[in-house]
Amino acid sequence: MEGRRQVGIRTVLIGAGGGSSYFLVGLERLKSREVPPVGIPLAGLLRAHRPEDINVVAVYDVDNSKVGRDMYSIASKLVPASNIPRSLKDIVVSRGLHCGSLGGLNVDATGLEDVIGSPERAFEEFVNQLAKLRPDVIVNVITTEPMRFVDSEGELVRLAPQCALGATLAYAYAAAEYSTKTGNPVAFINLTPPATANSPGVVSAFERAGALVMGDDAATGATPLTADLLEHMAERGRRVLSIAQFNIGGNSDFLSLTEPERNHSKEVTKSSMVSDILGYDAPHYIKPTGYLEPLGDRKFVAMHIEYESFGGFRDEVIVNARINDKSNLAGLMASAIPVAKSLLERGVRGTYATANRFYMKMPGPRGSKNISKIVAYQDLLRELKKLDII
Repeated sequence: MEGRRQVGIRTVLIGAGGGSSYFLVGLERLKSREVPPVGIPLAGLLRAHRPEDINVVAVYDVDNSKVGRDMYSIASKLVPASNIPRSLKDIVVSRGLHCGSLGGLNVDATGLEDVIGSPERAFEEFVNQLAKLRPDVIVNVITTEPMRFVDSEGELVRLAPQCALGATLAYAYAAAEYSTKTGNPVAFINLTPPATANSPGVVSAFERAGALVMGDDAATGATPLTADLLEHMAERGRRVLSIAQFNIGGNSDFLSLTEPERNHSKEVTKSSMVSDILGYDAPHYIKPTGYLEPLGDRKFVAMHIEYESFGGFRDEVIVNARINDKSNLAGLMASAIPVAKSLLERGVRGTYATANRFYMKMPGPRGSKNISKIVAYQDLLRELKKLDII
C-alpha cells in the first residue's frame, strides 16, 4: 500500500481564529518532525493519506484585523508558543462570506458581499475562487452561529447564495457548487453547530454533486468524555439520575456564546447524546455557561453524574478539568482531513454516519443515533479497514 499512497491534500480553512492557528502551527511542526503525531486520532493507522500530506492552500475570514495578514502574525498572538513556524508567513488570509455570522459581536467584519455589493455575486465569486484553488477538503471552523436546518435542496439553492441561511450553510453550498462546476469532488467538514450533515437539503446537494459533507460540531473536549461515561453507566446497568456538565472559557468562542441564540446551538449538539446512549432522557444540563478572559483557550470543565446502583444505592461521579479545546480540535482536524479525502477516493458521497459519530457531537445524517466515542471509534476502525484506508 505504501507505494500507492498519494500525497498532497489541498485544503481550505474557513476561519482564521484559534482553531486554524493551533492546527497550522501543529501541522508545520509535524511536517518538520519537531513534534510526534500525539493527539491525532488514527495517526499511526492511516495508510491512504496521512496528516503530513495536508497542504493548506487558503484561509478565509471576515474579521478586518485578520484579512490580508499572514497566519504567522495571527498565530503568534493566539498560540502560546515561542517558536511559531515561519512557513506560516506564506499563508495570507483572504476575505470570505460574512452572511451576518459575527452579528452582535464586537468584531469589525466585512464580507465579500459587502465589498461586491451583492450576496449572490459574492457567492459566485467565492465559488470561482475555489475553482482556482481546487481544494480536496474544505474545513469550516468559524465562530459558532445560531442553529439552522435546511429540509430541502430547493431551499438551500434559493436561500444560501442570498446569505439568508448564515455563513456555514453558504460555504457548504458553495462547496457543493464547486464540485459540480469543476467535476472535482470535495469534502466539506463542518466543525461548528449549524446543521450541514444533519440537513437533508445539504446532504442531497452533496450527493448530486458527487461530494461529501461531514458534520456537525467537533467533539473535542468534555462532551466525548461525558458520552463515554454514560456508555460505561449503560453497560454496567446503572440508572443515571442526573447529569450536569458546564464549561467556562476565555477565548472569542466563549465570548460569542454569551449571546443566547449561539449558546443554544451548542446546547443542542452537546445534549443530543443523552437519550441515544442511555435509552432514556435523564435530567441533564449540558451547555457552555460563561466567559472569563484569564482562562484563555484552556476552558474550565465541571461534570457531575449521579446514578443508582444495585440495591437502590446512589453514587456519583465528579470531574473537574482544564481542557484546551483548540489543540484538541487541531488534532481532530489532522485526522478528519485525510480520512475525508480517502473516503472521497473510494466513492463515498452525501455524508458518512460512521465517521460523523466519531468526530462530531451531532452526527449526520439527521436521525443518526449518537453513540459513545469508544463505540464509535471501534465502528470506524472496522469500516476504514474494509475500505483499505487503514
